[in-house]
Amino acid sequence: MMGNLSRDGIAWRIARDLHEGSYVNLGVGIPVLVSNYLDPNQEIFLHSENGILGVGPKPDKESLDLDLISAGKGFCTLALGASLFDQQISFTMMRGGHLTHAILGALEVAENGDFANWKVPGEAVPGVGGAMDLAIGSPNIYVAMTHVSNKGQPKIVHRCAAPLTAQQCVKRIYSDIAVIELTPQGLVLMEYMPGFDPVKIQSMTEASLRVSEHCCEMVIPQTASNGVKLYQS
Repeated sequence: MMGNLSRDGIAWRIARDLHEGSYVNLGVGIPVLVSNYLDPNQEIFLHSENGILGVGPKPDKESLDLDLISAGKGFCTLALGASLFDQQISFTMMRGGHLTHAILGALEVAENGDFANWKVPGEAVPGVGGAMDLAIGSPNIYVAMTHVSNKGQPKIVHRCAAPLTAQQCVKRIYSDIAVIELTPQGLVLMEYMPGFDPVKIQSMTEASLRVSEHCCEMVIPQTASNGVKLYQS
């Protein structure tokens, strides 16, 4: 029994589904960790909405450059051939359909593909950032999140209670226990963590799940090549 995926485990699993020639924006939180687990043999272009195309992996102490900061307010590196530009051009890329994927966190995802990721009712937050622009501009919105809240409440629901970021745009959910596709026929369970099964996953999900005929246990190593543990026991 492996337990739930860690934050890095979710990021590792998402990275397995990004392929050569993808242009990807990584949101704050779990999504930004995806950059640490991309296949170095594939050319995948990472976009940061503050004006970078070609974001590299998280810097170590030796490669830290105080002038290089991503949209998530963290230090970053530049991949070979990276471009820097102003934020107006960056948002034009996002809104104009020039990115193939956007990986975003979420508070809730509804069964029709609506999602909420920027405002907790009753709490002060800084704002939505570029999530709305990404949601309408990218054809592949992937959500990275825990399957339930810290209070044990399902985050995959019939209808979002929090203010929406965008409507009917999520294509796939990567949680700490499952991978779920959003299709015209509804939510489809594709993979689940060892120690769980479709019945258990459904009990932790408010919205109804169909089980893919190809549904299987997730295959994931105990640790990534960088030594980071990918699941929580």
